Amino acid sequence: MIQDVDEALRAMLRAGVRQGTQVSVVFDAPTRDWAAKVNSPTVNLYLYDIREDLRRRERGLHNQYDQNGTVTARHRPPRYFKLSYLITAWTKRPEDEHRLLADLLSCLLGLDALPPDRLTGALAAIGLPVPVSLALPPPEDRSFADVWSALGGELKPSLDLVVSVPFSEQTTLPVGPPVGEDGMRLDVSSSVPGEPGATLPNGQPIYGNPGPVVRRPHRRTAGNGHSGQVAEHE
Repeated sequence: MIQDVDEALRAMLRAGVRQGTQVSVVFDAPTRDWAAKVNSPTVNLYLYDIREDLRRRERGLHNQYDQNGTVTARHRPPRYFKLSYLITAWTKRPEDEHRLLADLLSCLLGLDALPPDRLTGALAAIGLPVPVSLALPPPEDRSFADVWSALGGELKPSLDLVVSVPFSEQTTLPVGPPVGEDGMRLDVSSSVPGEPGATLPNGQPIYGNPGPVVRRPHRRTAGNGHSGQVAEHE
């Protein structure tokens, strides 16, 4: 999935720069040594963070239907992961870098999700939208200055792009046969339900079996003070 996102972003950003500009799109870590080797206009998309998008996590199962509308299988819902890219422009002059960043910002600003025609491979096969967000404030547990410090480079103007990618486990859970017009027959046990020790056909006990009715004697006194006869109550 990650490689499919890389290819989609590469194609989008190449098409988003102004006509006549030859730009390389790479995914290298923008370290000091790497920057010293750049000799042509370059856009760097550095994937610096991967974490689950908990806001999009779903519970339960998804049904799979056949042409008659019958449930044939169930699948676990996909889980979304946020891929965070640090986008930087590299040229000989800062003015050219700012112009290139403006082109990239215009290309990505109107997107709520990656265009479906740019999706390839497993990302296209899953058939789900791939949401994106651009230039939002970083989470409280990290800052862009920390990213540059970890890379050993100098702080540089950048765009933060976050892509929420659906990952599917491809786990299929079988389902039982559909219920017909005559309903469903359930053979619980050959034992009488009230008997203690009644079991299911597989030998498991029937939970909640009340067992036999127990009768206990109870003496009551008549209203005139004379003892009445013993009555039996359930």
